[in-house]
Amino acid sequence: MSEAAFSPGTRIRVRDDWPERRGPCHIRTPHYLRGREGTVVRLLGRFANPEDLAFARPAPRRALYHVLFDQPPIWAEGEAGDSLLVEIFEHWLEPTATPTQEAA
Repeated sequence: MSEAAFSPGTRIRVRDDWPERRGPCHIRTPHYLRGREGTVVRLLGRFANPEDLAFARPAPRRALYHVLFDQPPIWAEGEAGDSLLVEIFEHWLEPTATPTQEAA
């Protein structure tokens, strides 16, 4: 089993991809999270990819994470501190740009 790409505390972005525009597909990643940034909370394990299972294709095992998002930017409602915890497969996640360090 290969190592997980992300560890708890890692800032990530959900890929801003729309495969449903390219043809029939099954997607477990909520559309309202595509392009949004969140924080990895934990690795849940590796599971057969449901996007492939839905079409009876061979389904590689992929890492599944709990990812935490601040709620107010997602739906423009809620208060600071409100959050949303979502299970997202690794192939939908990408690292955010590393902030540049300020010169001393």
